[in-house]
Amino acid sequence: MTSVSSAQGLSTKVRFAPSPTGRLHVGNTRTVLINWLFARSRSGEFLLRMDDTDTERSKKEYENGIIEDLQWLGLDWDEFARQAARMDRYDLAMDRLKAEGRLYPCYETQEELELRRKIQLGQGKPPVYDRAAIDLTNEERVALEQQGRKPHWRFRLLDEPVEWDDLGRGTVRFEPGHLSDPVLVREDGRPLYTLSSVVDDGELLITHVIRGEDHVANTAVQVQLFQALGYEVPEFAHMPLMMGADGKSLSKRVGSLSLADLREQGVEPLALVAYLSRLGTSIAADGSEKMADLISMFNIADYGRASPRYEPEELDMLNAKVIHHTDFLDVEERLKAMGLDGANEAFWNAIRGNIGKIADAEYWGQVCSGSIEPDIDAEDEDFIKSAADLLPAEPWDETTWNTWINATKEATGRKGKGLFMPLRKALTGRPHGPELKDLLPLIGRERVESRLAG
Repeated sequence: MTSVSSAQGLSTKVRFAPSPTGRLHVGNTRTVLINWLFARSRSGEFLLRMDDTDTERSKKEYENGIIEDLQWLGLDWDEFARQAARMDRYDLAMDRLKAEGRLYPCYETQEELELRRKIQLGQGKPPVYDRAAIDLTNEERVALEQQGRKPHWRFRLLDEPVEWDDLGRGTVRFEPGHLSDPVLVREDGRPLYTLSSVVDDGELLITHVIRGEDHVANTAVQVQLFQALGYEVPEFAHMPLMMGADGKSLSKRVGSLSLADLREQGVEPLALVAYLSRLGTSIAADGSEKMADLISMFNIADYGRASPRYEPEELDMLNAKVIHHTDFLDVEERLKAMGLDGANEAFWNAIRGNIGKIADAEYWGQVCSGSIEPDIDAEDEDFIKSAADLLPAEPWDETTWNTWINATKEATGRKGKGLFMPLRKALTGRPHGPELKDLLPLIGRERVESRLAG
């Protein structure tokens, strides 16, 4: 039986290996976060590897976009590699496997293979490749090649069980005969993911491979491939795939869930990191966590076996909480970039508890330093005039609102919502928002008088 023990004597090293055929979305973002936090929590290394052997679909613009997304999230890496620069290493691995009889040429077309699968399924058998190509004679191979057929190459699996202790699923075991010999090399001689990934993981000393549970069957194959090539077999963790709020796969909707889209929508990177890294555990983020907290709290054993659901509303709520915990120094330059040059710490502390996106600060900047349209109902006009006459003299501070509202209450007899709501709408144009005791000194007496005058 082929069993796996963890790499011995090596410090923790993980990798994230995106294909530069598109931008990051929430699904693979969760994967990279788990890998990155796993490494950082163990003072280990994180490798970013571009799986760019698909020359038709891989594009530099996507690679740059992935790097930009990772930097936006606040994730760094200790080493960078690209598969396109390592083709000679894959060629050497192919030669070794061929020489040892583990890689053999096959000539079937896709149509022929599909017909065999249908026949096997019709007979109640698993659709496993029958290894017919192994029995071809040299003459038969030559004849097929003279017909214009080029071979693809399959890796011959050993007829024994494969078992490993998975950090995400517990003990995993595959019995012999349940998996097809995988194709490792295309007809044009280019390696497929299964081979190139194993060579990279083996030679670059990856100790832990953390990925989605859709790769479990691949792992059973790759375990034997690691061993055939003489590499230390890493430990594996297969995590449940994230689902949408409706319980369906996210894969068909990744276009609307790209990091570029979320960024455009005003999602804070720390909110996304906190949300996705805690998704699937029993510990919910509360918005106060910094990256160092997420690292120190990380434990891969916290993740359950059920598929976690991505809930945009939950992310929005956490985004607001993160903003509520954000210090002025961390947003000062962003506020200036929005044109809020006069924004100071008092302004930020007054509004941050009432906004869900940083962009919302623009409106409150207008409330405090610009012009807005007061919202005054006809039935409140006399009340507003009376309140204006009672405005305290400057200078104003955090006590001014209570002084003014108490005097207005005594003079008009109004109380509760009927007392403060007309004033809030007149001064801010909205029925809800930051505490007026904090806003009033920022707005200033001149603007307050102007708005109360309608």
